[in-house]
Formats: sequence, C-alpha cells, structure tokens
Amino acid sequence: MKPTTARLGLLGLAMALSACTTFTSEKIDYKSAAKAPTLEVPPDLSQLTRDTRYNVPGGVVSANALQAGQAAQAPTGAQTVISNAGDVRIERVGNERWLVISRPADKLWDPVREFWLENGFVMVKEDAKLGIMETDWAENRAKLPQDAIRAALGKVLDSFYSTGERDKFRTRLERRPDGGTEVYITHRGMIEVYSTQDRDSTAWQPRPSDTELETEFLRRLMVKLGLSQEQSQAAAASVRAAPAAPSARMDTVNNAPVVLLDEGFDRAWRRVGLALDRTGFTVEDRDRSRGIYYVRYVSPGEQKPKGFFSRIFSQGGEVADPVKYQVQVRSEGNLSTVSVLTSAGVPETSANAQRIVRVLTDDLK
Repeated sequence: MKPTTARLGLLGLAMALSACTTFTSEKIDYKSAAKAPTLEVPPDLSQLTRDTRYNVPGGVVSANALQAGQAAQAPTGAQTVISNAGDVRIERVGNERWLVISRPADKLWDPVREFWLENGFVMVKEDAKLGIMETDWAENRAKLPQDAIRAALGKVLDSFYSTGERDKFRTRLERRPDGGTEVYITHRGMIEVYSTQDRDSTAWQPRPSDTELETEFLRRLMVKLGLSQEQSQAAAASVRAAPAAPSARMDTVNNAPVVLLDEGFDRAWRRVGLALDRTGFTVEDRDRSRGIYYVRYVSPGEQKPKGFFSRIFSQGGEVADPVKYQVQVRSEGNLSTVSVLTSAGVPETSANAQRIVRVLTDDLK
C-alpha cells in the first residue's frame, strides 16, 4: 500500500525522535483498530480465524502446588507449576500459562467479555456454546512516545501518529470435569514495515506471539475475577521464570510430514491446541481419546484479496472454500508425533500438509 505524504512524514519524524523520547512500554492502553484509518496488505499475509470446542475431554495434568507469591523453579520443562489465590489460580507448563477457576464456565462468560471491553477492545467473535471470544485488531497506544511533539500534534492528527503494531487476542473457556473452568488467552500480532528501499510505501506482516503479554492479560483477568493487584502480581511472578520448552522438529513418516515432540501425550495435546489457537486454524471439534483436532484450513494461495481491515483486522473476507483436515497427536512414552490426516483419516502428503506441519513446528519450538 502507499501511505499519504503526511502520514509518511509523521512516521519518519517519529522514527527520527525515537532515540530521544521515552516509551511507556510497561503500560497497556489499547484502542481498537476498527477506529483507525484503513490500510491495505498483500493478500498472502491473511490468516485464518479459529474455533475450539467448549468442553475439556479427559482429565487434567497433575501438578505440584505452590503458594501464591512463592517463586516457582521447575527443573524440567514438563513440570506443571501452580500458583493459587482464592478460587483462581494460574498454571504453567513450560512457556504455556492459563487460569484454572473454580466456577462454571457460564458464570464466567459475561465477566470475561466485560474484561476485554474495559481494556479498550471491540469483540469480533463471540460464541458462548464453543467458549470462544476474539477481539478486533487493536493498537497499544501506551507505546507511543509521550513527548512535546506528540502533544503539539494534538488529537487532530492523532490518527496519523501510530505505533505501527496491532494486536488481537483470543480467549478460550473450557469446562473441567470438576465443574471448574480453564481460561486460555492467546495473542497474535502484526507490524507495519517499509516495503521498498526508498521507504515510500509500507506493508503489514505478522510478528511473533508475545507470551509475556498473554501472561499480563491473564494477571489482569485475575483482578477482574476478584483478586487484589498484589495477589495477581505474586501469582504471575511465580510462573514467569519458565525454562525453555522442548523443541519441536519436522520429520517424515511414510512419506508424510510430521512434527516430533520430546514429551508425553498430556503436554503435547495441550501445546498443539494452543499452537492451533495462535497460528490461524479453525478448530471445529476435538477427540482427546483419539488425539484428534478437526480443523479447517485455507491455503494462503487460495485466499482472495480484500481491504486490510475487512480481511486482516477483522474476520470478514472472501476466501475459497476451506479444506477439512485432522491434526492427530500420538504418543509413545515421552515422544509424540503430530501428523495431518485427510477428513477421512488418511495420512495427508500434499503441499498443504507441509505448510500446516511447518507452521505448527515453528510455533511449538
């Protein structure tokens, strides 16, 4: 896309002043991208929306409990760490974190929805039956430089003063067998970069998911659900120092691409679910007893270009009919294999299978 001369000038001015301005990166102050100016993006950068079933099939991973505020040091990436406070606790396995709440999911839906609205987001997907809600793309305005230049520009030109980053969050509520609820928050990010050597145009491209930002929103949600700031900060601090997760690697089994994980089924199943949340798949169903996620996938080459906000910063967009696949997790001891099957359950060897396995591998590393 080609930005206006005024916008490019302000972008250049902001970059020139970046060395002498102070950014409030510690703060969070989101503004929905639905209120920002329309942009364009190459069609091959579009990503899919995702769904996940509401109920948790099977049991939960056993864990060693720690008191809130106690530093949690896990000797291996496979150990679960728990920090309790009231009827809300935060758990961690490796780099994944989530909340476990001793309340039924239907009692949490409205408070969780209010939480995102209070934090400046617009909801673009809400499905209480599936336990899924997703925000619009939004900008963290607290990352803008707080200086005299911005003050001089004022609100009249505020829409041109941008961080060049957008964030989207998905929240998944899953029922537990004990009547409680697990809450997962996953982040997706986009960043605006110059697309030409002359810096006369820009484009948006995906940036890595921010697990620390996910943890911060889990902490803030704990406050929304009744904990004090001190309790939530102690709980979040106890699970922040996570060891590196076991790495994933691609391989081939019977001419079909697979992901290999050096971990048992419980953790592999959870991690693959989070990876599907973060990387743009629609999960229509799941069968934990068989280790299968039922997903819909649209190849990037099959997507039809549309305007930026209707196709990237929202869920709209005209795309080709998605293809249904099964993503299967099979484990033997501490080794798990993640493979892509056709809708009929036959190993898939197509280029789409290669893409899916590569995307999952990159997120699971």
